[in-house]
Amino acid sequence: MVANINDIPDIQGTADTRRIAIDQVGIKDIRYPITVRDRAGEALPTVAHATMTVQLPEQYKGTHMSRFIEILHQHKEPISADTFGALLESMLARLEAEAGRIVLAFPFFARKAAPVTGTESLLDYEVTLTGERDLDGNRSFYIGVQIPVTSLCPCSKEISDYGAHNQRAHVTVNARVDGPIWIQDIIDLVEEAASCQLYAILKRPDEKYVTERAYDNPKFVEDMIRDMAGALDREDRIRAYKLEAENFEAIHNHQAYAIINRVKDAASA
Repeated sequence: MVANINDIPDIQGTADTRRIAIDQVGIKDIRYPITVRDRAGEALPTVAHATMTVQLPEQYKGTHMSRFIEILHQHKEPISADTFGALLESMLARLEAEAGRIVLAFPFFARKAAPVTGTESLLDYEVTLTGERDLDGNRSFYIGVQIPVTSLCPCSKEISDYGAHNQRAHVTVNARVDGPIWIQDIIDLVEEAASCQLYAILKRPDEKYVTERAYDNPKFVEDMIRDMAGALDREDRIRAYKLEAENFEAIHNHQAYAIINRVKDAASA
């Protein structure tokens, strides 16, 4: 015999007498397929690790964990800066919560053409999208991207007779954005400020180009992060950011590392 759902006790919805609100409660690190809208309008499939939480008032014993997964399952629209707010509001309404947070972390594959031959390939970036609403109704949206680039050492170029050492670097941006902005917009700002971009496929003319491009554009980690911060500062849709650059040194057994934190509203006050 199948029980009527109305006859089954809802323990989560019962009262709690300890009078302690929970800041965030929900599900963490569930892996789920999603699609992400890119700048060209294409819906790209990927797999996200999702964390979804809500604020739980002191009078309630628990939240309804299964509803978080139902929300992911029912959301069919590709994820973008425009649609993430709707996903957040859907979660808050379904959980009857005033405040909450959604984090989606996933690999994002961008189509790139090699600089000389135009050979197309996909380059992957690690992306984290975060949306939250607090108890005062304030909403925030963050885009985090890890971007691989090339850096070439100016000192090595200056003192060496036969070239200069260069290395792959990871640049990580976590930006609070205001208004629609694409993941590729942030990638472009960072890649253009590196010694050279990376590409998944390079033919010989392309390899010659990127080698010479980096050699003609040497940058310390300090140079690179300052140029990238300047580019982020000029982008009005970015209101605050944390920027990290890490060079995987070719001639040392350590990394070169730099970080800049910026809140634009505070800087202009």
